Amino acid sequence: MTILVTGGRGAIARAITTGLIAAGQDVRVGSKDPSDLPGAVAYDATNPAPALEGVTQVFLYSDRSAPGAFVAAAEAAGVKQVVLLSSLSALDGPQDPHAKAEQAVTVGSYATTRLQPGAFMSNAKFWSYQVRATGQIRLPYLDAEEAPIHEQDIADAALRILLDGPGNGHDGRGYPLTGPESMTRRDQIARITESTGVPIEAVDLTPDEARAEMRMPDEGQRETLLAYWASRVGSPHPIEPGVELLTNHTARTWQTWLTDHPGLFS
Repeated sequence: MTILVTGGRGAIARAITTGLIAAGQDVRVGSKDPSDLPGAVAYDATNPAPALEGVTQVFLYSDRSAPGAFVAAAEAAGVKQVVLLSSLSALDGPQDPHAKAEQAVTVGSYATTRLQPGAFMSNAKFWSYQVRATGQIRLPYLDAEEAPIHEQDIADAALRILLDGPGNGHDGRGYPLTGPESMTRRDQIARITESTGVPIEAVDLTPDEARAEMRMPDEGQRETLLAYWASRVGSPHPIEPGVELLTNHTARTWQTWLTDHPGLFS
């Protein structure tokens, strides 16, 4: 039995791989660019068949480019279980891009479980570049509420499902995942300073300023993000119990994430 972990360069995939190896599982790591990942194989979303050969379970990063190719190749390879990393936004309705990806992948005859995390704590890595360069974090809607999640909690949830295997209560389910508390982004920034001692100027961008500074190839995605952040101002984010349900431990805190990434902002 071989488990394919796609998105091999990502923090979540690396943590899943480590956990599976520790549990004695045969793991194959797939990446778009496996050149400097020891033992990894090339994973092409438009032609996943070579990476899927001999695979029984898959941790699959959501890729909206060619979900049909994955389904066909997984069926041909005899895959028994797929754990799909989706997004909490998939719950917003069938037209959401992540919801469409879920719909496409779950048509296969294999068992499918959807992990639906909200904002990642690791998004703060992008903030760190600004801090080191300018002493600022420049964001729109600083008072928008989020319940960001530690990447290790997502990995732990995926590990539980993969180690349980198909037919053990996860088939066909979606698990919304959040961190343990709702915080404004302004509060997150203040806690960075409290934890690290690094002074940071929080700059609340207007939507038009954000459009000018947010370099995203997909303007529609950018506008969706802006609208979402606007909707969360003054509205505490619901806390989902998925991490605790799957792992039997409480979700890791923002302070834990900062402690796990020392020196990031200095």
